[in-house]
Amino acid sequence: MNAGDVRNISVVGAGLMGHGIAQEFALAGFRVFLHDVNDEKLARAEENIGRNLGMLSAMGLVTGDAAGTLRSNLTLGTGLAEAVAGADVVIEAAFENLTLKQELFRGMDRAAPPHAILASNTSTLLPGALASATHRPDKVLVAHYFNPPYLLPLVELVRHDGTSDETVRVMFDLLTKAGKSPVILRKEAPGFIGNRLQAALFREALSIVEQGIASAADVDTVIKNGFGRRLAAAGVFEIWEIAGWDLVMAICENLFPSLESGSAVSRVLKEKVDRGDLGTKTGKGFYEWTPESIDALKKRIAKMLVTIAQEQQGGHGITGINHLNAGRKEIGRR
Repeated sequence: MNAGDVRNISVVGAGLMGHGIAQEFALAGFRVFLHDVNDEKLARAEENIGRNLGMLSAMGLVTGDAAGTLRSNLTLGTGLAEAVAGADVVIEAAFENLTLKQELFRGMDRAAPPHAILASNTSTLLPGALASATHRPDKVLVAHYFNPPYLLPLVELVRHDGTSDETVRVMFDLLTKAGKSPVILRKEAPGFIGNRLQAALFREALSIVEQGIASAADVDTVIKNGFGRRLAAAGVFEIWEIAGWDLVMAICENLFPSLESGSAVSRVLKEKVDRGDLGTKTGKGFYEWTPESIDALKKRIAKMLVTIAQEQQGGHGITGINHLNAGRKEIGRR
């Protein structure tokens, strides 16, 4: 199978990530079946997709015609077998629980066509553990999106020892065609690339707060108004190439010994969880939250992501939205 043969995509799990993944493929002209366990969750997914389209439309990134195309390409349902029966590619986006995901992969394996690729959007579980629940380990891999998937172009493709080169190639080409920026990990590793890097930064940020060096708000200010702005334009290796590796080595020799390297969860984080200060979901974390401030934060993040994407028009733009018309025409000719 080649990426050009892929017409039908099933997304299993309509929550935080799943509805956005389904939305993006449907906008790109693919026939998409979005599955979840009950009608209430599917109704919520429809509301979220409508809200996303409203935001993208207000920013001039999608048209009314595009929204109509999405709705005509999208089917929702609660039957897993029905959802994957005609799929060329299945992307699982259920809750991060190995037992649950293995059960889903067993069901997907039974009901999906023999040629179908089974991918998981897991951010922490290794693909080998999911492949072991199927009779097609060569067609199983991780396709890890970042939130929100319709605004962030990155997808990490993680293979296990038994994943075929063809499976990786088809997924890479399919995602590229849909306007994403996929990367391929050379081997399985917990956290893949993105979450390993994010966790390392977060561990040091927590340590800075725990040691009383700075407040959480000041740490965020340093990231937002300092190196975080550079990282939108250039990666860490590109940035340090400019500085020169002799200077970088001198910095590392002086700084690395004082950086946090412990394997235990931060005390300050554990205290927050023990108190029930879970962030926006409870109204308090390191900050105090109201419905208005939560909405403002989400809009600020979305607006900045769109602005960055528009500045990168030479690349993929807003995760494929710049390619939608061409994609729909191409798929329509098949």
